[in-house]
Amino acid sequence: MNLRFFIFSLLTLGLIGTSRAQHTFNVDHNLQFNAYQDSLQILSDETFAAKDDQVRLEKNAAFIKKFVTALKITGSFGYGFDSLKRISIIKSPDNAFRIITWFVPLNDGTYRFYGTIQMGTTNGALKLHPLNDGTSTLADANAITSNKNWYGARYYEMVPVIVNGKQPYWIFLGWKGNNQKTSKKVIDVLSFEKGEPVFGKEIFQASKNGPYKNRVVFEYSKLNSMTLTVDQNVKMIVFDHLAPYDPKMADNYEFYASDLSFDGYKLAWGKLALAEDVELKNEPSPNDDFYGKPVKASMVIIKSNE
Repeated sequence: MNLRFFIFSLLTLGLIGTSRAQHTFNVDHNLQFNAYQDSLQILSDETFAAKDDQVRLEKNAAFIKKFVTALKITGSFGYGFDSLKRISIIKSPDNAFRIITWFVPLNDGTYRFYGTIQMGTTNGALKLHPLNDGTSTLADANAITSNKNWYGARYYEMVPVIVNGKQPYWIFLGWKGNNQKTSKKVIDVLSFEKGEPVFGKEIFQASKNGPYKNRVVFEYSKLNSMTLTVDQNVKMIVFDHLAPYDPKMADNYEFYASDLSFDGYKLAWGKLALAEDVELKNEPSPNDDFYGKPVKASMVIIKSNE
């Protein structure tokens, strides 16, 4: 069986039995969760310590299976799994859902991304939308996708958006890795249609009077870092302006880096318009240290986004 399909199937197992109402939502299961968290931490360490890709992916599959088992316990939505520093868990402000993402590095310098969306349910029953990384099969990085062919990333920041009482959507900033020469970051959008997750939304205008895009992807030299964060002072998503070291290197992204200026996307009427040469009034996000040049997998330390 294809290992990636097997892993997606493991996440899908979380959907089994969700029709069974769990009426003891407020029962304190912290001791049980703590025990699972300890076991998950061991599996996570073993995943990143493995030298062989196949062993690493098998350990990750075991991690997913145990994680789903833990999530099936009533009240899991309220447990933070804070000791699992390699995974990112971001909860929507209205407690409607939380999105859980992480990556596994491979020996060729590429990455595979994993995750799930856990919905908040009134009775504590488990409802998951597993995220299957479809990056390698997507012909167009601007395509609108489902959770089954997700443009994988490890998300670290969320921007909830509600315009004139319309159906809300959530903007996510994520680190995407890439290969031995370049790294990527992404601004993506999550919405729900008939209860199903949809990634991408035609809201990004990268030039005045230009066409709108469904998501924004940045690519730059792996030897450099890139700021991509929400700046509350200027009320924008701000980021380094990337440019080649030499004009002759245009479109060759292993030679792209910040030119020390900043651009931003400003939200207006549900759309995001590009603003160039933004003057920042605060220091760059502390996330930049990690989400720039990736450190060795076994040494990843995630800083708090709170």
